[in-house]
Amino acid sequence: MAAGLQALPLLAFLPPLRPAWPWLVGRGRTDHVALTFDDGPDTASTPSFIAELERLDVRATFFLLGTMCLRHPDIAPRLRDAGHELAVHSWDHRNHIRHLPGRQTADQLARTADLIETQTGVRPELFRPPYGALTGAALVAAREQGLRTVLWTAWGKDWEERATPESVATLVTSQLDGGGTILLHDSDCTSAPWSWRATLGALPAIKQWCESRSLELGPLREHGLVSLPSAVA
Repeated sequence: MAAGLQALPLLAFLPPLRPAWPWLVGRGRTDHVALTFDDGPDTASTPSFIAELERLDVRATFFLLGTMCLRHPDIAPRLRDAGHELAVHSWDHRNHIRHLPGRQTADQLARTADLIETQTGVRPELFRPPYGALTGAALVAAREQGLRTVLWTAWGKDWEERATPESVATLVTSQLDGGGTILLHDSDCTSAPWSWRATLGALPAIKQWCESRSLELGPLREHGLVSLPSAVA
C-alpha cells in the first residue's frame, strides 16, 4: 500500500492521464508557452543558451542540479543576470523512485535550493524531479521547501544521440498548444554527448511556431500556472 501511494504521482507522467493533472504538468494561460531546461548549469553548453535566448529575446526557466551548480559556480549567476528563472532539479540525477527513499529526497531538494540561493541570492520556487519520476515523498519534500512541483506537457527527446534541431522542434511543436510547458535540456551531463547542440538549434523554430500562433514564449513565472488543489497547496 505504501509503495503504491509513493508511486501514485508517476501517473502524471503518462500522456493519456496528463489532462487530469493540469496543476502538475505545467498548464498555464492559453496565450503563453513555458520554455524550460533541465540538467544544467554547464560551462560547456549553458552560455550558448544564454546567448541564443538573448538573441531571440526569450527568457526561460532552468531546473538546476546541485552537483552541476557546485561544479560550475559561475553559471547560475549568469542565468540570473540574463533574466532567467532558476529552479530545483534535485542534487544529482538519481531516480527518486528507485534510489531516494524518504528523507534522502528532502535532503536533495534542500541542499540544491540552498546552494542556488547562496550562489545567486535568489531562492528558487519550483521543482522538477529527474526523469519526471515524481514520488509522494518528493511532493511532500518540495512543499516543505516552499517549492511548487512542475512537470511538462511537451518534450523534444533532445537527449538522444540521433536528435537534430529539426527532430527536436518537430516533436515539441507536435505536442504543444497554448498553455503548455516545454521540456528541453541545456546540458548533456545525462544525455548523449553534444546532444545539447540539437536543442540549441531547435530554439528559433520553436519560437517561430509560437509567434505564428500568437503565443508568447517565456518562463514559468509568467505562465499563470493552474492553481494547486487545496490538498497539495
